[in-house]
Amino acid sequence: MRRSFALLLSVALVLLGAVGCEHTGRIARFTALNFAVLFDEPRPVEQRVSDPHVPGARLSALWVGHATVLLQLDDRWVLTDPVFTQRVGQLSNRLVEPGLLPDQLPELDLVLVSHLHFDHLSLGSLDLIEDRIRTLVLPEGGAVYVPHSRVLPVELPQGVSFEQDGLRITAVPAMHNGMRYGLDREWLTTSYTGYVIEYRGTRVYFAGDTAFRARDFRDIGSRFGELDLALLPIAPIEPRDFMHRHHTDPDEALTAFQLSGAKWMLPIHFDTFVNSYDEFGAAPRALEAAMRRRDIGPDRVTLLRHGERRVYAWRR
Repeated sequence: MRRSFALLLSVALVLLGAVGCEHTGRIARFTALNFAVLFDEPRPVEQRVSDPHVPGARLSALWVGHATVLLQLDDRWVLTDPVFTQRVGQLSNRLVEPGLLPDQLPELDLVLVSHLHFDHLSLGSLDLIEDRIRTLVLPEGGAVYVPHSRVLPVELPQGVSFEQDGLRITAVPAMHNGMRYGLDREWLTTSYTGYVIEYRGTRVYFAGDTAFRARDFRDIGSRFGELDLALLPIAPIEPRDFMHRHHTDPDEALTAFQLSGAKWMLPIHFDTFVNSYDEFGAAPRALEAAMRRRDIGPDRVTLLRHGERRVYAWRR
């Protein structure tokens, strides 16, 4: 019954979009695609690690899904944009299970939230892991949306740094938007950011969500010297005339990677939720094709499946 209702509603929304304006049509199609999978069970993770700690690792990354990445930097742990819930925004259903369960997380030195959209600032997910978070870092204006957290949030305007026990976090430019509910677009004009994480000579760039602006990636690379790892979004892709204002596609992400001068790139923000017209698997296929055109090997850009991790550097 629920699936039949979802299918009928999806058809109705598509028809509404067909007779409405272009913007209405896009919203209707996005909504229809989400309703089509609203009651589906997420695909299982093929192999989930039981313990994310890698003894002797100087830098490792585990892709939980979407923009959620667990970083091990020697003896420190950083988690980006944590989303563990079945749905975001009550509508977008998870396509693949989280690559790591909340109770498998270590004690987290820092949790970074890049912006306030439901698929990046997930209040339900923060509730699940609250007792494991030492410090929560948000973009400027973001603390108002986590008023009941037991963790005192730190707001970082772009260009400002925060340091804790040798971990240094700097908010760096991104090209996106900071709204959460639409109406707050007018005053949340700076509530989005990327971050550079530094610890004992290791540097990781987490882009969050961003469109392509060459000078941003070039300047980040110049400011921080040699970056070790860049976490860069490769989706959503379509409709490109709309998405290019806020999101890098796979080819743009590779250009951003090269401009930043990072040693390695971890692709993120794909195949976890429906947030575009993209078919499941379209973004990684496009990325692999772009890598072949540019002669960039998997040793430098590694596509991880949900729950997979890679050790990028070992302690000497």
